[in-house]
Amino acid sequence: IPELRKRLIFTGLLLIVYRLGAHITLPGIDDVALEAFFEQLMERGGNVIGFIDLFSGGAFSQMTIFALGIQPYISASIIMQLLAVIVPSLEKLSKEPDGRKKITQYTRYGTVILSIIQGITISIVLRNREIVRDPNLWWHFLVVVTLTAGTSFVMWLGEQITERGIGQGISLIITVGIIAGLPGGVTTVLSNLVTRPEFGILQLVMLVGLIVIAVMGTVFITLSVRKIPVQYGRQIRGRRVIGGQSTHLPLRVNAAGMIPIIFAITLIQFPPTVLDFLPRDWGWVTGAKALIDTGTPLWLTFYALLIIGFTYFYTAVQINPIQMAEDLQKYGGFIPGIRAGKQTADYINTTLTRITLPGAIFLAAIAVIPIMITGYLQIGSMVDGASILIVVGVVLDTMSQIESYLTVRHYEGFLKDRKLKGRRR
Repeated sequence: IPELRKRLIFTGLLLIVYRLGAHITLPGIDDVALEAFFEQLMERGGNVIGFIDLFSGGAFSQMTIFALGIQPYISASIIMQLLAVIVPSLEKLSKEPDGRKKITQYTRYGTVILSIIQGITISIVLRNREIVRDPNLWWHFLVVVTLTAGTSFVMWLGEQITERGIGQGISLIITVGIIAGLPGGVTTVLSNLVTRPEFGILQLVMLVGLIVIAVMGTVFITLSVRKIPVQYGRQIRGRRVIGGQSTHLPLRVNAAGMIPIIFAITLIQFPPTVLDFLPRDWGWVTGAKALIDTGTPLWLTFYALLIIGFTYFYTAVQINPIQMAEDLQKYGGFIPGIRAGKQTADYINTTLTRITLPGAIFLAAIAVIPIMITGYLQIGSMVDGASILIVVGVVLDTMSQIESYLTVRHYEGFLKDRKLKGRRR
């Protein structure tokens, strides 16, 4: 199929451009001092730094021109989604025909603003840590402009892939960055297998088993949908009979995606960060730090509870049962046995609350269990729940889109008789 081939080639070329830019270092950086600085951060529990580096595909730890990656765009998108629920004017704008375009434009403006703020912060930190050879005023200006332009360019690449390529561009860029770190993880495991006697075949089997189970569980949860039956009444317009169809209203078990993990890891790292700035000669500081340090039972428990709480919160932000009930009533649809209006909204809300619980528990499990097992095996953070969620979700979406191209042209899809049922509407 010529069109599909062109889209695949176009997507591949832009992703190559992104990876090339992720290796161009900012000017004036001392590589040895930079490496030592990030090693110190990771030893002090740098989960937030790890997330930023994850979204940038390793560019942040190397301080390249794409160091900020797509993270400012993701932050701006989340902020706009929350504001669209809180601010009535934005909520009204999002429902207008051209409202989404305006909100997208606002998101781009927010991305540039966040990039400038983060660029200024990074330049100041690099100067204070003596990682820069000649930190003059011109260097600060150059770094801020370069980082902002890099983020804007990555955002443009993502939009071009979405429009003229295959898949969701922003998600593909994040996925490629995650996959780029896979060889380093494999090298770490092989090095442990050779140099550490306590890391043997049994531990390697445990690690591989963890990855397989995590991927299988992610696929299952990602494709899990609760289908609420919907019936449309018949309407006679002139000589035509419209409606009378039976369909379903799909509610995803994991409607929040990986956003709750991002919220939780950002919030839970705040107390240890505050303790790091307090004097160590205060006796209680050391004890509190040891109690709530990354990987401790108390830390893991609060981490899991935060993920579950944020899953319900973000699902409520994403899905509005009242609006869904009004849309059903507007177009003549109803749920069999449920009265239209408030009862329909209550039924959807109750169903959504019930199915969100297993999704929230799964998110907490896939975030916490890998930390426990990799901590036990002492192999770092090779297996990360957020990484698995992103990669599996993007692969399923991209395969579904490619299959739709093949199906439209009367070809069998990649999965033949095994259709992606959870993605069908």
